[in-house]
Amino acid sequence: MLELALKGDKKYWGWIVALLGVIGIGFACYLWQLKFGLGITGMSRDVTWGFYIANFTFLVGVAAGGVMVVLPYYLHNYKAFGKVTILGEFLAIGSVAMCILFVLVDLGQPMRVFNMFLHPSLNSVLFWDTVVLSGYFLLNVVIGWTVLEAERNAAPPPKWVKPLIYLSIPWAISIHTVTAYLYCGLPGKGFWMTAILAPRFLSSAFAAGPALVILLCLFIRKATHFDPGKEQIQSLAKIVAYAICINVFFFLCEVFVVFYSNIPEHMDHIKYLFVGLHGHGAYVPWMWASMILMVVGIILLVNPITRRNEGVLAVACAAVFVGTWIDKGMGMISGGFVPNSLHYVNEYIPSVPEVVIAIAVYSIGALIITVLYKIAVSVKIEVSG
Repeated sequence: MLELALKGDKKYWGWIVALLGVIGIGFACYLWQLKFGLGITGMSRDVTWGFYIANFTFLVGVAAGGVMVVLPYYLHNYKAFGKVTILGEFLAIGSVAMCILFVLVDLGQPMRVFNMFLHPSLNSVLFWDTVVLSGYFLLNVVIGWTVLEAERNAAPPPKWVKPLIYLSIPWAISIHTVTAYLYCGLPGKGFWMTAILAPRFLSSAFAAGPALVILLCLFIRKATHFDPGKEQIQSLAKIVAYAICINVFFFLCEVFVVFYSNIPEHMDHIKYLFVGLHGHGAYVPWMWASMILMVVGIILLVNPITRRNEGVLAVACAAVFVGTWIDKGMGMISGGFVPNSLHYVNEYIPSVPEVVIAIAVYSIGALIITVLYKIAVSVKIEVSG
């Protein structure tokens, strides 16, 4: 089926070339970082995780969110999702690939990643995060490719793939749960040290992941001859609506507990993000923008009239996606590290090379997803035609 990715019009190849150009620029910046070290980033002694890990955290959620397409189709026999299940699985492949790349660029020396496999530490959450991410990547590659090939050959999928599909559902939940444990298992970080962090991660994942699938479905319908289906898009929109409501509710629960208990070391993190602390407030406009975007998304998605209007739906999904990216990305990283354990505010601002490298990683993910979607849509059109 790989030959299907080599057939496309000028717009398709123009997009591929543009992505390769951005990747080339980012790779040059990465070579600079590899030679000079992480000193070219905005990270410091107080903030040891930055823009790379922020995007890693968010993208794990996007990958896990794909299960909201797989679960109804395979467990609840919701046949309407048959058209879009492969899109969720292929999105997960691209997202996990980006997650792995963000970890590699964050390590400074990528050779260090082999230490986790050469000298595994079973009590290390990072080791288990590596295991579940690589496992989820392989599961989606095998399942997605096998099922799509069977569909192209007008044959049922082999029986051995069914257990893998069932395994991928709890595995999707595990990848974001273990990622949350990376944060809430660290003592001395009041903003992260909460038992509700894993549910918060999952609720935002089940909002951001399907929201991106909806946007991709709307684009595919406009750019190709394949229609993912109106019923499928509306069903996904309801999932996004419920998930983003739960995500905002969980955050408000955190705010109540922190401020009602009046614990200064916990309050300072939220104060820094939303009103500033000791004269520092670089993330205040970003965090308020995140909250406004998520609330706007809720209003547009919960109301059936606005949700059924696909133009408005696209705006709502974009608002949810960007809002959760800010909240669970830079908001989560900066909120945990600033102020530090001594309540000193050392703000973190990503450097230009850091952002360029991150954009290159996103471009690699976009390239993977573009190629996989080109194959999937071509097969769908071929089968229906």
